[in-house]
Amino acid sequence: MVELVKGTLHDIPAMQQLVEQEVKDGIILERNEDEVATNIRSYVLAKENGVLLGYGALHIHSVRLAEIRSLIVADGHRGKNIGKKIVLFALKEAKALNVCEEVLVLTYLPDFFKKMNFVEITKESIPEHKIWADCIKCIHFPVCNEISLVYKLEK
Repeated sequence: MVELVKGTLHDIPAMQQLVEQEVKDGIILERNEDEVATNIRSYVLAKENGVLLGYGALHIHSVRLAEIRSLIVADGHRGKNIGKKIVLFALKEAKALNVCEEVLVLTYLPDFFKKMNFVEITKESIPEHKIWADCIKCIHFPVCNEISLVYKLEK
């Protein structure tokens, strides 16, 4: 049975290994070990019998905006609702933290998020601090073909 658990520093090597190919392919932004460690409390991991199957992070940008990022599920486990469980966990966490308005996601798989009521937005509407904090580090910057979507949180 797949369980969702908060990440620990002990999980970082397995997390880095799981995302290695997607980072090389430019699908997921590279985050070094220290950056993951600094933000480890943001990560939720999907595990089965202690084996890491996937993970994602909820990053808080402001009282108004959070972001789901670094979402990945291992190749052999895609299509089993693991990604959906991670996203729903992150949305629940955003609500519990009282994020006021929206949860952002940048993705190459917009249909996955649209099925969970995320709505596509223009990149111009993304807060500038997001662009300069993360996007500038991407191998695709400034020509990005990711799709930006938001989930409107209920008040």
